[in-house]
Amino acid sequence: MEVANRSSVAEFVLLGLSDHPTLEKTFFVLILMTYLVILLGNGVLILVTILDSHLHTPMYFFLGNLSFLDICYTTSSIPLVLDGFLTPKKTISFSACAVQMFLSFAMGATECVLLGMMAFDRYVAICNPLRYPVVMSKAAYVPMAASSWAAGGANSLVQISLAVQLPFCGDNVINHFTCEILAVLKLACADISLNVISMGVANVIFLVVPVLFIFVSYIFILTTILRIPSAEGRKKAFSTCSAHLTVVLVFYGTILFMYGKPKSKDPLGADKQDLADKLISLFYGVLTPMLNPIIYSLRNKDVKVAMKSLLAQKCLVQ
Repeated sequence: MEVANRSSVAEFVLLGLSDHPTLEKTFFVLILMTYLVILLGNGVLILVTILDSHLHTPMYFFLGNLSFLDICYTTSSIPLVLDGFLTPKKTISFSACAVQMFLSFAMGATECVLLGMMAFDRYVAICNPLRYPVVMSKAAYVPMAASSWAAGGANSLVQISLAVQLPFCGDNVINHFTCEILAVLKLACADISLNVISMGVANVIFLVVPVLFIFVSYIFILTTILRIPSAEGRKKAFSTCSAHLTVVLVFYGTILFMYGKPKSKDPLGADKQDLADKLISLFYGVLTPMLNPIIYSLRNKDVKVAMKSLLAQKCLVQ
């Protein structure tokens, strides 16, 4: 009721690709196939880490959390995107928009923290292997994962609470596929300085700090690996963290590409740039969740062995 009283906008219109109807069917098929791969790949990883007792370790516990997070993140937005491709004029209520923003923002922040936790796990495993069972006990890694989810949720609650308190009394067309928070803030008919400052602080906490933490962790990891006398030992040590490092590079590399690319100053190319920005944002939302299970299954011997074992057991049962 408070939100309704503060805003005269009862619903938003999601523009999506309505200006480019010829692209909608093509992208519907592409995004649908990608979403199915995400559900299947991450679902299989979760199943494997639960059913195989050899994978009941901190590393695979975090991996299971990451896979579940990727499913939640894409499910919070992709069905809405797919529906928009099939609906001539896609509308979403103010409250549903707020919920969608909250879920997407929470999952994104949680993933940043979780990747940092996974880096710490690899640091302890390689740099302090004798202390690993004590430092990364169940009493430690379960609260670490839980705190990642709690931090992401708390940050999202703050950002969305500030956003929904703004008055929206004019244009209600969101030039995006979903209720992307920056696109929504542009529609507010009030000063959004507090929102911008709050999001800037959140970006430092949830993007910059985890990146620095991961970077420092891998400096120690690489230093330790290079001290290993045998080439086989170095290869084995690096293989235990190569999948995580690859995921980190893909995740943050895509973010840097999205927000670090130069903006066109040509007004005639504004429409093309808007379309490109929306498509990049869309594929960013599905790229990492799709690649994560592929990376971990292809680059991780334990996961491949576990998958083969489960398939063999299923064949024997049948």
